[in-house]
Amino acid sequence: MAEIIITRVFRAGLDHVFDYISKPEHILEWWGPEGMTVPMMKMDFGKQGPWMSEMHAPDGRIFKVSGEVTAVDPPKSVGFTWGWHDDSGQRGHESHVLIELEATGDMTRFTLTHSGLADQASADSHNDGWTSSLGKLEKIIPAAL
Repeated sequence: MAEIIITRVFRAGLDHVFDYISKPEHILEWWGPEGMTVPMMKMDFGKQGPWMSEMHAPDGRIFKVSGEVTAVDPPKSVGFTWGWHDDSGQRGHESHVLIELEATGDMTRFTLTHSGLADQASADSHNDGWTSSLGKLEKIIPAAL
Protein backbone atom coordinates (compact mmCIF):
# COMPACT_ATOMS: atom_id res chain seq x y z
CA MET A 1 0.00 0.00 0.00
CA ALA A 2 1.11 3.55 -0.69
CA GLU A 3 0.40 6.95 0.83
CA ILE A 4 0.71 10.60 -0.11
CA ILE A 5 0.85 13.63 2.18
CA ILE A 6 0.32 17.15 0.86
CA THR A 7 0.63 20.24 3.04
CA ARG A 8 -0.36 23.83 2.34
CA VAL A 9 -0.58 26.93 4.54
CA PHE A 10 -3.48 29.27 3.80
CA ARG A 11 -3.76 32.94 4.74
CA ALA A 12 -7.13 32.45 6.40
CA GLY A 13 -8.51 31.36 9.74
CA LEU A 14 -9.34 27.79 10.68
CA ASP A 15 -13.13 28.21 10.43
CA HIS A 16 -12.91 29.77 6.96
CA VAL A 17 -10.73 26.98 5.58
CA PHE A 18 -12.93 24.32 7.24
CA ASP A 19 -15.97 25.81 5.49
CA TYR A 20 -14.23 25.35 2.13
CA ILE A 21 -13.37 21.71 2.78
CA SER A 22 -16.69 20.73 4.33
CA LYS A 23 -19.63 22.69 2.86
CA PRO A 24 -21.09 21.42 -0.43
CA GLU A 25 -21.34 24.88 -2.01
CA HIS A 26 -17.64 25.51 -1.40
CA ILE A 27 -16.31 22.03 -2.19
CA LEU A 28 -17.62 22.33 -5.73
CA GLU A 29 -15.46 25.45 -6.25
CA TRP A 30 -12.20 23.48 -6.02
CA TRP A 31 -13.04 19.78 -6.33
CA GLY A 32 -11.37 17.94 -9.18
CA PRO A 33 -8.21 18.59 -11.16
CA GLU A 34 -7.89 21.64 -13.44
CA GLY A 35 -9.98 21.29 -16.58
CA MET A 36 -12.48 18.87 -15.04
CA THR A 37 -16.13 19.74 -14.59
CA VAL A 38 -18.25 18.24 -11.82
CA PRO A 39 -21.82 17.99 -13.14
CA MET A 40 -22.88 15.53 -10.45
CA MET A 41 -21.96 15.43 -6.81
CA LYS A 42 -23.39 14.61 -3.43
CA MET A 43 -20.78 15.89 -1.05
CA ASP A 44 -21.20 17.23 2.45
CA PHE A 45 -17.99 16.69 4.37
CA GLY A 46 -19.50 18.44 7.41
CA LYS A 47 -21.35 15.31 8.51
CA GLN A 48 -20.87 11.56 8.39
CA GLY A 49 -22.49 9.61 5.60
CA PRO A 50 -22.15 8.67 1.94
CA TRP A 51 -20.67 10.95 -0.70
CA MET A 52 -20.09 10.71 -4.46
CA SER A 53 -18.69 12.78 -7.29
CA GLU A 54 -18.62 12.47 -11.05
CA MET A 55 -15.89 14.40 -12.82
CA HIS A 56 -15.84 14.96 -16.59
CA ALA A 57 -12.56 15.48 -18.44
CA PRO A 58 -12.35 17.77 -21.49
CA ASP A 59 -11.78 14.69 -23.71
CA GLY A 60 -15.13 13.20 -22.63
CA ARG A 61 -13.85 10.67 -20.10
CA ILE A 62 -15.98 10.35 -16.94
CA PHE A 63 -14.49 9.59 -13.53
CA LYS A 64 -16.83 8.52 -10.72
CA VAL A 65 -15.60 8.24 -7.14
CA SER A 66 -17.51 7.64 -3.92
CA GLY A 67 -17.14 6.76 -0.28
CA GLU A 68 -18.27 7.43 3.25
CA VAL A 69 -17.44 10.42 5.42
CA THR A 70 -16.11 8.53 8.45
CA ALA A 71 -15.04 11.32 10.80
CA VAL A 72 -15.79 15.02 11.20
CA ASP A 73 -14.20 17.15 13.92
CA PRO A 74 -15.07 20.81 13.15
CA PRO A 75 -13.01 22.84 12.47
CA LYS A 76 -10.02 20.51 12.70
CA SER A 77 -10.50 17.51 10.41
CA VAL A 78 -12.53 15.49 7.95
CA GLY A 79 -11.92 11.84 7.08
CA PHE A 80 -13.50 9.83 4.28
CA THR A 81 -13.11 6.65 2.30
CA TRP A 82 -12.36 6.82 -1.43
CA GLY A 83 -13.10 4.34 -4.20
CA TRP A 84 -13.12 4.79 -7.98
CA HIS A 85 -15.86 3.18 -10.06
CA ASP A 86 -15.13 1.29 -13.26
CA ASP A 87 -17.05 1.68 -16.54
CA SER A 88 -19.70 -0.77 -15.35
CA GLY A 89 -20.25 1.17 -12.12
CA GLN A 90 -18.42 -1.29 -9.86
CA ARG A 91 -16.59 0.39 -6.99
CA GLY A 92 -12.97 -0.69 -6.78
CA HIS A 93 -10.16 -0.58 -4.23
CA GLU A 94 -10.94 1.55 -1.18
CA SER A 95 -8.45 4.01 0.27
CA HIS A 96 -8.80 6.71 2.93
CA VAL A 97 -8.40 10.49 2.90
CA LEU A 98 -7.80 12.58 6.03
CA ILE A 99 -7.74 16.37 5.86
CA GLU A 100 -6.36 17.99 9.00
CA LEU A 101 -6.34 21.71 9.78
CA GLU A 102 -4.18 23.43 12.35
CA ALA A 103 -4.22 27.11 13.31
CA THR A 104 -0.85 28.80 13.04
CA GLY A 105 -1.44 32.37 14.16
CA ASP A 106 -3.92 33.90 11.72
CA MET A 107 -3.13 31.23 9.11
CA THR A 108 -4.17 27.59 8.72
CA ARG A 109 -1.93 24.62 8.00
CA PHE A 110 -3.78 22.16 5.74
CA THR A 111 -2.52 18.57 5.58
CA LEU A 112 -4.09 15.98 3.29
CA THR A 113 -3.11 12.35 3.80
CA HIS A 114 -4.38 9.83 1.26
CA SER A 115 -3.50 6.36 2.55
CA GLY A 116 -4.14 2.79 1.53
CA LEU A 117 -3.53 3.47 -2.16
CA ALA A 118 -2.99 0.28 -4.15
CA ASP A 119 0.56 1.00 -5.35
CA GLN A 120 3.07 3.75 -6.14
CA ALA A 121 1.56 4.42 -9.58
CA SER A 122 -1.81 5.04 -7.93
CA ALA A 123 -0.15 7.28 -5.33
CA ASP A 124 1.57 9.30 -8.08
CA SER A 125 -1.69 9.71 -9.99
CA HIS A 126 -3.60 10.78 -6.87
CA ASN A 127 -0.79 13.17 -5.93
CA ASP A 128 -1.14 14.85 -9.33
CA GLY A 129 -4.93 15.07 -8.98
CA TRP A 130 -4.89 16.43 -5.44
CA THR A 131 -2.11 18.90 -6.27
CA SER A 132 -4.18 20.26 -9.17
CA SER A 133 -7.35 20.46 -7.06
CA LEU A 134 -5.51 22.24 -4.26
CA GLY A 135 -4.13 24.68 -6.81
CA LYS A 136 -7.74 25.67 -7.46
CA LEU A 137 -8.34 26.02 -3.70
CA GLU A 138 -5.26 28.26 -3.47
CA LYS A 139 -6.85 30.62 -6.00
CA ILE A 140 -9.84 30.97 -3.67
CA ILE A 141 -8.01 31.02 -0.34
CA PRO A 142 -4.55 32.49 -0.90
CA ALA A 143 -1.64 30.34 0.19
CA ALA A 144 0.98 31.79 2.49
CA LEU A 145 4.15 32.83 0.70
